[in-house]
Amino acid sequence: MKIRTLVGDKAFYGRLFAVMTPVLIQNVITNFVSLLDNVMVGQVGTEPMSGVAIVNQLLFVFNMCIFGGLAGAGIFTVQFYGKSDSKGVQDTFRIKIYIALGSVILFLAAFTAGGEQLIRLFLHESGGNLNLDNTLKYGHDYLKVMLWQIVPFAVIQIYASTLRETGETMLPMKAGIVAVFVNLIFNYILIFGKFGAPAMGVVGAAIATVLARFVECLIVIIWTHKNKERCPYIEGAYSTLKVPRTLLKNIAVKGTPLLLNEILWSSGMAVLNQCYSMRGLEVVSAVNIATTVSELFFCALYAMGTTVSIMVGALLGAGEVERAVDEDRKLIAFSVFICAVIGVVMALLSPYIPQLYNTTDNVKKIAKELLIVTAVLLPMFSFRNACYFTLRSGGKTVITFIFDCVFVWTVGIPVAFVLSRFTSLSILSMYIIVNGLDFIKCFIGYVLVKKRKWVINLVNN
Repeated sequence: MKIRTLVGDKAFYGRLFAVMTPVLIQNVITNFVSLLDNVMVGQVGTEPMSGVAIVNQLLFVFNMCIFGGLAGAGIFTVQFYGKSDSKGVQDTFRIKIYIALGSVILFLAAFTAGGEQLIRLFLHESGGNLNLDNTLKYGHDYLKVMLWQIVPFAVIQIYASTLRETGETMLPMKAGIVAVFVNLIFNYILIFGKFGAPAMGVVGAAIATVLARFVECLIVIIWTHKNKERCPYIEGAYSTLKVPRTLLKNIAVKGTPLLLNEILWSSGMAVLNQCYSMRGLEVVSAVNIATTVSELFFCALYAMGTTVSIMVGALLGAGEVERAVDEDRKLIAFSVFICAVIGVVMALLSPYIPQLYNTTDNVKKIAKELLIVTAVLLPMFSFRNACYFTLRSGGKTVITFIFDCVFVWTVGIPVAFVLSRFTSLSILSMYIIVNGLDFIKCFIGYVLVKKRKWVINLVNN
């Protein structure tokens, strides 16, 4: 393949950055503040940080369920928008409401009934004189408050995903920026007891998150309904909740694999972390630090995934097939390049970032090593991610289901389970082996994208 086929012209990069930049800025700010939040909780101690980390891993499964459920409808939203069909966009918006409502009811019931038992799965003895009962209490107290943010989070995603899919990427970014600063300010006040407020520790961190979610929710709802000329699908969106059966069926067919994929993938990540936790509570803290820091450096990877799905999906919906193939190839190349550069920066900073935490030297050492491994593998993760979103943009959701979560559950988890239970390998060796398995996914993704079976117009009547 010639290099020039991987590089676009000025107009191409103009469109790329127009889509990517707002998403990237929001992700960077959100994850930077999440890092600061994590550091603040880490100042309280290793046990509170571990309890919060475990609960956030469980809540991550809910978040990904919402993302996955709405993504199925979102594939059609993007292509309806590319076709200039506002009625189609409105129908997908209504379907998203049903999907989010079902997810909220399911997870509220699960966390309310079995939250403490789920937290216990991650608690295992290790060195460092850390108390498992204290960690359990911190985690359970944090979870009870965090349940209040589940509903506004779901509503935010219904509106924000539709806005992004219809070209309004700035408003979700601005709402997210406001929310993260609300979160940061109230974290400082409530965790440490500033300005006359009581020092509430992890409960204060949870309250700050809940407040931020409601602020963000109000912003996206009010703006969308006040700007009906830019969001024509919202006009009469609630006049009825009926949706065309054919569309509902199509979204169910395409969206169910995505929903199952995100649920199984995110729960798979939780199971992987549970395997890592077999090496002790210090490893739970170290993995939490490494994951939180890595998310900041993954922002470009995630933003490029969104960019691929929007740009390629819109071109497919408009019937510009060859252009979609050409631009997808260039988007994948750019994603790998930018993540390689970011990986170098991440590796250089890895020894210093864990020093920000008030935790044991061993936790800091493990976190540094895990960060270096992640930095080296970042370009590979980027390629895998771009292939995934390419396949998804054309509605190949069954393939992405196999590509993503089936791989995790049939390859990654069995390997991690065996290594954690039947070997004495260190967490570093386990981490390298489990994450290195993604080389297989990269090869599979390359073959699937090259075959072009994802090149499908889903909304052409």
